[in-house]
Amino acid sequence: MPRERGFQVADLTVTLAVFALAMVVGVPQLLRLTADLRVRAAAAEVVGALRQAQSLAVRLNTEVAVRFAAEGRSYTFTLYCDGDHDGVTNADIRSGVDRQVGPARRLEHVGGDVGFGIPARPVRDPGDPRSFLDRIDDPIRFNQSDLASFGPLGTATPGSVYLTDGNSRLAVVRVFDRTGKVRVLRYDFASETWR
Repeated sequence: MPRERGFQVADLTVTLAVFALAMVVGVPQLLRLTADLRVRAAAAEVVGALRQAQSLAVRLNTEVAVRFAAEGRSYTFTLYCDGDHDGVTNADIRSGVDRQVGPARRLEHVGGDVGFGIPARPVRDPGDPRSFLDRIDDPIRFNQSDLASFGPLGTATPGSVYLTDGNSRLAVVRVFDRTGKVRVLRYDFASETWR
C-alpha cells in the first residue's frame, strides 16, 4: 500500500491552532518590547545631540546650544554656536549672529508614534517625585527656553526633554547644570516612579 503524502485536515487544524495561540500570546509582548525600544532609541538620539553640543563647546571654547523647535506635531533639534560671546539666544539665532552648526535633525528610525511629548495622564516630576508634572503640553524644558546650552567648561543649562510613544512609554533626558551630565530615566506608570 503506497504511503500518502501531505497534510490531513486534522493536522492542518492543529498546526493553525498552535500558530494562532503563539500569535495571541507573543504579539502583545512583542509590541510592548518594540515600543520600549523605540522610546529608548529616541532618547539615545537626543543624548547624542546633547553630548555633541557639549563636546563642541569644550573644543571651540565657546557656548554651544541644541535648539529644539516645534514644527507642527514634531520637533527638530539643531546645534548653534555663540557668535557674540553672550551665550546662544533665540534672538541671536533669528538675526544670524549665532550660527547654525550642522543640519536640523528629526528623530529617525523610531516610528511615527514616538516623539517629543508627555502622555495625557498623571506623571510624577522627576525633579520632585512628590508632585506631578504641570504643562504636559511642553516636552522641552530648559528654564523658560527650548535651548539646551553648554559652556566651554562642559557645564550646561539644566533641563529635561520628554519622549513618549503617546501611550504607555515615557522617558526623560535630563541635563544637570554644574557637571553637564546627561541622564536618561524611564517612567513606570504602575508604580509612578522614574528609573
